[in-house]
Amino acid sequence: MAKEGVKAREVKRARLVAKYAEKRAALKAAGEFEELDKLPKNSSPVRLHNRCKLTGRPRGYMRQFGISRVTFREMALAGKIPGVKKASW
Repeated sequence: MAKEGVKAREVKRARLVAKYAEKRAALKAAGEFEELDKLPKNSSPVRLHNRCKLTGRPRGYMRQFGISRVTFREMALAGKIPGVKKASW
């Protein structure tokens, strides 16, 4: 389980990315790289990190479901994900 501060930091980064998205795109198109460098570093979409929606785990993230592989496995074993059978894990 991720700490609350780490989760809050990710939310803040996501807000910054959304806020500066248009400005970043305009500056890139115009070739104004000096101005682009003056924007906050956390406004870059590269700084975002995928995290499990339930536990906040950063590793083993499955984009299709939005959760980590560990959470996926637990939910599949409990029968909460339809169409998934336990094979040999």
